[in-house]
Amino acid sequence: MPEQKKKVWFNKTFSSVHSALLLIRRGGVGEEYRLVCSSSNPHAIGFLAAHESATEPSGLTGPEYIDWCLDFCREQQIDIFVPGKEASLISSRVGAFEVIGTRVMCAGEPGSIDLIHNKASFYQATQTSNVPAPEFTVFDSLKSFDKAYDSMRAKHTVLCMKPSVSVYGIGFRKIVENRSAFGLMMDGDAYRIDLRSLREMLEREDQTRPMLLMPYLDGHEFSVDCVASNGALVCAVARRKSRKAGGGQEIVVRDDINTACVDLISQFDLNGNINIQFREGNQGLRILEINPRMSGGITMACLAGPNLPYIALAVFDRGLGKVDVPPTHDGLRVGEVTTAVLLP
Repeated sequence: MPEQKKKVWFNKTFSSVHSALLLIRRGGVGEEYRLVCSSSNPHAIGFLAAHESATEPSGLTGPEYIDWCLDFCREQQIDIFVPGKEASLISSRVGAFEVIGTRVMCAGEPGSIDLIHNKASFYQATQTSNVPAPEFTVFDSLKSFDKAYDSMRAKHTVLCMKPSVSVYGIGFRKIVENRSAFGLMMDGDAYRIDLRSLREMLEREDQTRPMLLMPYLDGHEFSVDCVASNGALVCAVARRKSRKAGGGQEIVVRDDINTACVDLISQFDLNGNINIQFREGNQGLRILEINPRMSGGITMACLAGPNLPYIALAVFDRGLGKVDVPPTHDGLRVGEVTTAVLLP
């Protein structure tokens, strides 16, 4: 009698789950996992790659959503739950899932995940042996911005800003002093803002949410897709992003990046698929952020050898040291193409 496949559930999350599910299915010998994908969107693209799909109740959040997740795991006999939506809250209820026989593949403890999501707190806490956090100052008003800008501008030629809590680069802007808002609009550059318009907007706000003012790092950006197991780095694949449109990305193997990833994953006791981003400036490499999840570009990273979503799941399932990790092929040039599909 064939061994029953373990059911693995991915709840509502980013659209990259579609690629992750396909990679897991390709990585498994005989597809040892039965993949379940759910979303409140009945046409979610992740459904196309799953063995089973389910529609989540729309608008459900917080403890009520956790209760729904518990019921779903019980009814569907889920063996492993990989949370996306409400991941931090779910990680605080791991015991409740274990009671019903479901193991939860959490990226980390709730306190660590909340700290990572707040870049100001994260930068202050970061302890790496070789790659520090960038210099930064927090502002939340025109007065605090002007003070921070005058001080930092005396040391750095170009500054930038971003919200302390954000995703997808929302709110990031490079601050320019010699262009008008109209000129920037006509350039079609959504990631620059003129100093005058920024000050006018801040003046109209009584108080804005905390923002970070930082030196602009004008070098290459690196996105590193990692697999972690309870604070230990299993493998990491770094992609260097081209600064020219259409240049794709290059797989790079660098000791300084790998060492920094080892330190960060250990410090924050991370687990599963983790994305860490770095950028170079005139003072060297700096840590930008940790995303406690897989990145949107993880399929490009997997072209270098390691099937990262599969390795993360298999290591969590079977244990560290019981899963083969192929070497990373250095120097590959990678990119993505868009493919049309019929949605469910």
